[in-house]
Amino acid sequence: MQRQEMIDKLHSRLHDWNQEIDKLEEKANVASTNAKAEYRESIEHLRARKEQAKTRINELQHASDDAWDDIKQGAEQALTSLKEAYDSAKQKF
Repeated sequence: MQRQEMIDKLHSRLHDWNQEIDKLEEKANVASTNAKAEYRESIEHLRARKEQAKTRINELQHASDDAWDDIKQGAEQALTSLKEAYDSAKQKF
């Protein structure tokens, strides 16, 4: 896969995750008062993971050819971590 294709793919996945987080936030808004606090905590955790993934993708975009493979792996791991956090949060909802 070409470098720009990979970056575009990662940005697309990040966008998809952002939409999924927004859906969870909508559910949290209609939850009971007691559940809202827990849901908000989960959502904040997801947003933090999303920001980590975004940072890694931006690093990837500006990486030298020598650093490309290492940073690419870090970006993919960040998205995997985001997915795992999302799956965990979704079970609570």
